Amino acid sequence: MNAIGAHGAIAPAAKKTSTSTADHTKFEALQQEFATAPDVTKACLTCHTEASKQIHKTTHWNWKITHPETGQVLGKKRVVNSFCGSITTNYARCTSCHIGYGWKDDSFDFTSEENVDCLVCHDTTDTYKKFPTAAGHPTYVDKPFPKKSKKIWKAPDLTKVAQAVGKPRRENCGVCHFYGGGGDGVKHGDLDSSMTNPPRTLDVHMGVDGLNFVCTECHSTDGHDLKGSHYTSVGKDTHGIDIPGRDDHNRASCESCHGDKPHEETVNNKINDHTNKVACHIPTYAKGGVPSKTWWDWSTAGRMDGDGKHLKMKDENGYVTYVTKKGTFEWGENLVPEYAWLSGEIRYQELEDRLDPNSVVPINTFKGDYDDPGARIWPFKIMRGKQPYDKGNNTLVISHLFGKDSEAYWKSFNWDRAIKAAMDAAGADYSGDYGFIETTMHWPLSHMVAPKEEALGCDECHSRNGRLAELTGFYMPGRDKSDLLDIIGWLAVLGTLGGVSLHGFVRVFFSRKRRNG
Repeated sequence: MNAIGAHGAIAPAAKKTSTSTADHTKFEALQQEFATAPDVTKACLTCHTEASKQIHKTTHWNWKITHPETGQVLGKKRVVNSFCGSITTNYARCTSCHIGYGWKDDSFDFTSEENVDCLVCHDTTDTYKKFPTAAGHPTYVDKPFPKKSKKIWKAPDLTKVAQAVGKPRRENCGVCHFYGGGGDGVKHGDLDSSMTNPPRTLDVHMGVDGLNFVCTECHSTDGHDLKGSHYTSVGKDTHGIDIPGRDDHNRASCESCHGDKPHEETVNNKINDHTNKVACHIPTYAKGGVPSKTWWDWSTAGRMDGDGKHLKMKDENGYVTYVTKKGTFEWGENLVPEYAWLSGEIRYQELEDRLDPNSVVPINTFKGDYDDPGARIWPFKIMRGKQPYDKGNNTLVISHLFGKDSEAYWKSFNWDRAIKAAMDAAGADYSGDYGFIETTMHWPLSHMVAPKEEALGCDECHSRNGRLAELTGFYMPGRDKSDLLDIIGWLAVLGTLGGVSLHGFVRVFFSRKRRNG
């Protein structure tokens, strides 16, 4: 699979020589016809006896984590996002990206070892795909998707896939992380299909013509527990360069490879001084030829065409801008990040959290300012939109969008019934009075890292209308005006000129005196 790289260039397929000591085609347990994917996992467990137990302890499996600093329990069931709201009552669609099989409702058995999906991370054939509405399973017979379309979703040859497993590649991680939120590039802004085989100009670390890193080079694992999570972001890594065998097993930060002085020493070392306060080297995002969604307005859903049928509208590039069931979308490419202080402590909006109905609601908030030694100026994609909320309780709500009864709700666009069904399932209070409110959701950027020759220049930030014009609470030369500092600065300039002039005058005076003497 090739990908469109930056500037329209075609990136060559990444090639890495396998160093595996095992040929899975020779394993007796894999020399059989498999009826289902869980049958493959059962065979894998005959050798990899502890693998599922390790997976069971991870965020990839539980979709839940307790923040070590705030104590807030986070995850896809707890946090209300600004895309489809929540997985509650929408399981079979949302859990098509779960690292397991069969999470179709609240009865899912999280202790089942056979329901761990080994293949989604270890397939090397690029033929194994989870079916979009099958709660994590692939399809076991060829079938059309979407329904009644001519597009056929192929059933994988499970025996062939099982015998060709290997270490995770960018393709494996990208199956979910490139397409999160409903499509290619929708959610993150710095993760999309262009990162499958990117050129160095798109990402200096993952570029196939450069370092050619796969995701696990930085998102290192310890017992299948991958490091680096947007729920527990690190604003500043004070642990230093990671050495194999060290205690944290974590390379998911800049400092863990580069240290806190990554740049070559200069006369005054000013560039390295910036690393204490600035996380940079991502001048733009969504820059690989795939746009990212920047606006989703649910309040416009429900419009029909002249025949009373659902609408689907696209822009000149083929990107969907309106769907009757979902509302209005906006997209962007080569976007300049927005900036904020981030210490790593992020708190997310939950169903019981009160909101201000007269303000834009932040889905996530975070600590950090100039005086915080653990904070840095961080680049973000900010996802904006409008989503339903409870006007009686002043809380966000979730909606039943997929599965049983949902089609009946959306034929007549009965928001009240769709919201009530989801809120009842979540055990949350709903007043019965809904409206729509504007929200924002910050997504920290850490991919699509530019090479050093494309790094930002000084005046990108140190100017009146530069990138950091909106950040306050500190003085920045070139951006801010201070009469006192200006006076001191001009006095220093005049003093320097006076000193140089006096020195020159004295040298000329004594030079003439010596010649005349």
